[in-house]
Amino acid sequence: MDDYTKKIKGRIVALGADVVGMAGIEPLKQLRVTPPELLDPFSRAISIGVRLPASVFEQILDRPTALYASVYQTANRILDEIAFHTANILQNDGFHSLPIPASQVQDWKNWYGAISHKAVGRMAGLGWQGKSLLLVNPQYGPRIRLVTVLTDAPFKINGPIKNRCGKCMACRDACPVGAIKGIGTKDHYKTRGRAIRLSRCAEKLAGEFSELPNVDAPICGICIKVCPFGRKKGETGKSVKNKG
Repeated sequence: MDDYTKKIKGRIVALGADVVGMAGIEPLKQLRVTPPELLDPFSRAISIGVRLPASVFEQILDRPTALYASVYQTANRILDEIAFHTANILQNDGFHSLPIPASQVQDWKNWYGAISHKAVGRMAGLGWQGKSLLLVNPQYGPRIRLVTVLTDAPFKINGPIKNRCGKCMACRDACPVGAIKGIGTKDHYKTRGRAIRLSRCAEKLAGEFSELPNVDAPICGICIKVCPFGRKKGETGKSVKNKG
């Protein structure tokens, strides 16, 4: 099991991934998934992440930029290709596998996809759940995008890592609509409402930000920019707060 896990992780990294982890399915059955029986045939979930160029966030002041939108969409395409190839590799080895798209909203009213990639990533040991609800990786911070592959391959599983946000309130203080409450957690939030005011974030993304030129994705990036984890030397992490 250990050798096969190491082999597959290596092949996924060779496909372009920066971080890879394996999670057991049982803890994930507490999540809301679509369709409800999505997880039934599988025993493992592979969380795959690619880091985003840190400098693109330095261009963000009080709103997302066209450059960030392009990077965001490119990362999603790369992740979908990696997941596709990973699923085929596992299938060739005799295992069932299912790639879940990196950025596909299936419930726009409540902003849900087929499964929470962030939750899978946390259980796979790729990071912890920050106050912004984003997965915070120790090396890259929240400057990563994620995708999931479900499988019945008998991988050795990883586990959650310690939350290191501590008393930091950078994301809360920078949010232009005050959506982040700044409440910490040792492991994860029982509900999204415990950590954020989702409607405020969603309204900003679907309203003012959706009308920006060449930003054709529901993105912001401000809370990602200010997170101290993953910030490179010389990057300020400063943003301009504008509640307009």
